[in-house]
Amino acid sequence: MRYQLSITKPKYILIAVVLLITIVSVFYNYSLSSKLEELKKNLATRNNENERLAAAIEKERQEDTYNFDENLIVIYNRVPKTGSTSFVNLAYDLCKKNHFHVLHINITGNMHVLSLPNQIDFVRNITAWKQMKPALYHGHMAFLDFSKFGMPIKPLYINLIRKPLDRLVSYYYFLRYGDNYRPNLVRRKAGDKITFDECVEQQMADCDPKLMWLQIPFFCGHASECWEPGNTWALAQAKRNLVQEYFLVGLTEQMEEFISLLESALPRIFRGSLDHYVTSNRSHLRQTTSKIAPNQGTVDKIQGSDVWKMENELYEFAAQQFHFMQKKMTLPGKNIPQSYMYEKIRPK
Repeated sequence: MRYQLSITKPKYILIAVVLLITIVSVFYNYSLSSKLEELKKNLATRNNENERLAAAIEKERQEDTYNFDENLIVIYNRVPKTGSTSFVNLAYDLCKKNHFHVLHINITGNMHVLSLPNQIDFVRNITAWKQMKPALYHGHMAFLDFSKFGMPIKPLYINLIRKPLDRLVSYYYFLRYGDNYRPNLVRRKAGDKITFDECVEQQMADCDPKLMWLQIPFFCGHASECWEPGNTWALAQAKRNLVQEYFLVGLTEQMEEFISLLESALPRIFRGSLDHYVTSNRSHLRQTTSKIAPNQGTVDKIQGSDVWKMENELYEFAAQQFHFMQKKMTLPGKNIPQSYMYEKIRPK
């Protein structure tokens, strides 16, 4: 009896082990098969999504289906005290009539440079924000290169530039007396009666020539060198960006001509802008309430600084480009608009 039990017990254990292995194997194979099927489905779904995305991109690339006007994005990274309020309010007046959006870029603490996370967020946001196209974005922000972030489409940059000493004098008195745009707002230096001439004579901080270093960094961009007063690389980069990255840069002293060029080139947004600017009160917005022109001695001192020389070099460079664009609007010596055509016949 004991002998039979000793033989039978291992036999049952062996059968149980075999059964257990069989069950585990069946379960494992079923589980693996299910996972493979699920993986195939997910892969097929992703492939379908990629194909749809690729087809959509290819469709948009077709010239006859992509509407450039309705996807237009214009960025006006406005330099302070260059007549930007007048120009921006012109856009606000026209946006309802011309059916486009105007959005203000408001950066914390009036900073002109975006943090790295905000740079990529801003670039992605306005590129993909279909509900807000076409649009004109404006704000006191340095130039930002969209191609740096791998964007397939870049916006059109525009700007205005002003004679550097005129801009500094205007800002100096603006901080003390305000303007006619918000006459009841008390400015930071309200009550200070020191003239700009006296400020320069006493070598005070509020008229330091380094304060003119603003238009160069606005055109230069987000690099640290852009914001170092007197940096020669920053001036070169500002010039490069002005020519290669800006659609049009106008002069504060020739606002009407700037608006006229924009209306001719981008009628989707600026249609009717020149007539509205001339006939409305937009050309007189934000004039400094009290401003005293500097004497010749003050002008000589300011113009002797390296910062003025560099800022003025950028201004003269911008003026040269702007006047060149104006001249090319018509045939030489004639008031006939330039035109072009396509020809399939080989020229003789």
